[in-house]
Amino acid sequence: MELTDTFKKVKNASKTLATISDEKRNEILQAVADSIESNIPQLIASNALDLARMDKNDPMYDRLQLNAKRLQDIAADMRHVSTLPSPLGRVLKEKTLDNGLHLRRISVPFGVIGMIYEARPNVTFDVFSLCFKSGNACILKGGKDADESNKAAIKVIHEVLKRFNINTDIVELLPATHEATAEMLTAVGYIDLCIPRGSKRLINFVRDTAKIPVIETGAGVVHCYFDESGDTEIAKDIIHNAKCRRCSVCNALDTFIINSNRLNDLTEICSKLAESNVIIHADERSLNALKGHYPDSLLKQVTQDIWDTEWLSMQMGIKTVDSIDEAIQHIAEYGSGHSESIISEDIDAQHKFQTLVDAACVYVNVPTSFTDGSQFGLGAEIGISTQKLGARGPMALEEITTYKWLIEGHGQIRS
Repeated sequence: MELTDTFKKVKNASKTLATISDEKRNEILQAVADSIESNIPQLIASNALDLARMDKNDPMYDRLQLNAKRLQDIAADMRHVSTLPSPLGRVLKEKTLDNGLHLRRISVPFGVIGMIYEARPNVTFDVFSLCFKSGNACILKGGKDADESNKAAIKVIHEVLKRFNINTDIVELLPATHEATAEMLTAVGYIDLCIPRGSKRLINFVRDTAKIPVIETGAGVVHCYFDESGDTEIAKDIIHNAKCRRCSVCNALDTFIINSNRLNDLTEICSKLAESNVIIHADERSLNALKGHYPDSLLKQVTQDIWDTEWLSMQMGIKTVDSIDEAIQHIAEYGSGHSESIISEDIDAQHKFQTLVDAACVYVNVPTSFTDGSQFGLGAEIGISTQKLGARGPMALEEITTYKWLIEGHGQIRS
């Protein structure tokens, strides 16, 4: 497979984006959102072809599935992106030197952003909206599980771009093959930034293989700690929402950590989990607290080290600790730096947890399900970065721009 010509076309097309005003970009994004809604039957039909090839019991099935409500939400997110201020041309720093040189550091697009993702057809629309708004062209490489869905999405986008006389090469979908991935990761000079979004295996492969810059969107091994002062009623709702809202997404709860002094409340906290048939892998102390109060068929004793598992299904672990320090240590050892939460009424404990837990998003008395660009008011997101160099947490418009220095003078020379 030879994709160099495709990469060249996208690189050249990226330079045309600078001539499009923010007002025109917004108009086009709104038109694409309208087209998503008017093409819901066709998009669902294409998605059905992908779904037919996947086992309904596969945890990825829910991520792959599109329906009218989800497509309307995608369109709403795109409209929201169109209402956001442009991330381009912002003066990030400005000063005049003693010699009269005037310096400004301003935000500019990266140029071409490559996106590698798995069974997530919503990503096709989300990445396009954010890249287009921020003046970036994009090269998309979806997984074979969502290929028909992705092709249908690109068709909708291209039709709108043609209507506005915009070069369709600004967004290109590559074949869903391993060969295409390999070429993309070595497209030096054509792709300015690559962002993988998917399983830990995919992310590690991209990070270890790429010859182009990569922003790592890490897998989510997510915890919630129930402190000695925690409120049982809100814990019940928080844990259920964090685990069951959408169990296959990266912000879903993987391990519930409970202070040993509150084990008597564990049955009540887990009552809604039982109603949702969540399988619990419990350590010895939490298992003894739940025995006879939680369905036996859903209760398993931890017999091996499962604490670094990202379940992506209706399963979770429960770990018992004797102090907040022990909880923080457990998170430090097994967490992925994605999202962590504490349920506590103790202000000192809240502050300690948020200060010492090293993660992109750290919550107090709120479920980790809020780690999402849309929920943060950023519009759609391009991914959740778990690295510390550059972007961290939900990545939206500002995170996919870089900057350059503009220097103005009047004949000054350096001595």
